[in-house]
Amino acid sequence: MQRISPQSRNFSRQLRSKMTDAESHLWRRLRGRQIDGLKFRRQHPVGKFILDFACIEVKLAIEVHGGQHGELLTSDRTRTEWLEQQGWKILRFWNNEVLQNTGDVVEQIHRTITVSLNLNTPSP
Repeated sequence: MQRISPQSRNFSRQLRSKMTDAESHLWRRLRGRQIDGLKFRRQHPVGKFILDFACIEVKLAIEVHGGQHGELLTSDRTRTEWLEQQGWKILRFWNNEVLQNTGDVVEQIHRTITVSLNLNTPSP
C-alpha cells in the first residue's frame, strides 16, 4: 500500500471544506453507507491524486466536474490510466448531471457496484 504524504492529506482536508454544490449534493447521497451498504470517502488521496469520492471496498472512484474541466482532458487521461492500472474503476459526472439527475447518477453508481461485486442475481 502506498503511503500518503502529509501534504496530500492536508490538501484533501482543505478540499473537503470547500466542496462544490454538486459535490455536496452527491455527498448527501453517498455518505452513511446509503448505496449498497458501502462506505464512501470524499476527497480521498490515492497515489499522487485526490479523488472526489472513493469507495475503497470496490475500488470505485467518482469524479464530479464543472465546465472548466474540459481543459484538463490530457491530465485526466493520464490520471485515469494510472488509477485503472491500480485496479480502480472511474465514473465521471458533470456538475449539472449531479444536480439535475441525481437519481440517475446514483443508479449508475449502484449498477457499477453491482457489476464490481458480481451481485447480479441469476434470472429465473
